Amino acid sequence: MTTNYDPIAEQYKRSKQQPWRTFVECHTLMELVGDPAGMTVLDVACGEGFYTRMIRQRGAARVTGVDLSQGMIDLARSQEARHQLGIDFVVGDARELAGTDQFDLAVAAYLLNYARTRDELQAMCDGIARSLKPGGRFVTVNSNPSDSFPTAPSYRKYGFETTVLGEWQEGVPIKWTFHLDDGPFDIENYHLNVATHEDAFRKAGFRDVRWHTPRLSPDGLLENDREFWSSLLEFPPVTFIECVK
Repeated sequence: MTTNYDPIAEQYKRSKQQPWRTFVECHTLMELVGDPAGMTVLDVACGEGFYTRMIRQRGAARVTGVDLSQGMIDLARSQEARHQLGIDFVVGDARELAGTDQFDLAVAAYLLNYARTRDELQAMCDGIARSLKPGGRFVTVNSNPSDSFPTAPSYRKYGFETTVLGEWQEGVPIKWTFHLDDGPFDIENYHLNVATHEDAFRKAGFRDVRWHTPRLSPDGLLENDREFWSSLLEFPPVTFIECVK
């Protein structure tokens, strides 16, 4: 996991406002999360708390956000100080979650795609599984392991681009460049295929693994027509995964 989020924490926070993230990423992820009312929820790789706050505001009883980046957690805590939603934000590594079967739901926005190897992916899945009660769900949005990034169309009109840094194989880096008004910033993640993911889920104790394609919210069509969204939806660079322990 080589991307250091500390110096780009503020930029990454602002990238969440790109329309594709609102009308596709957020819309699809929150549809899969469903109604969290009364649940205990763990947000892994929570960043500055974008989804952590949203889930709490939708009625979750207790929400904890965990992220490896001190800079991200600092941003999350500063917003918690303003909004006082009762969220606990802690610095931590998904691969080292102690796990006490305490959560009904675990959510992760872009975690698994930072695993460079099968062993790293397994450690992430094991950590999440340890934190869930029996019957608990894990819902995540992830870089799409079934997308052939070397032949993918340009996503520049959505505000980002992807570049494969080497031969297309297990573990190859994929650079995501986000374009903001004050300039671009880069994030690096890694390609591991669908079978590798499913094997890691099963070994961690997950069952009923379901893959979901991105969905466009109706409000997205008020901003742009369906042709505008076609590249993102027909060649999706992200995917959504739902597992039950």
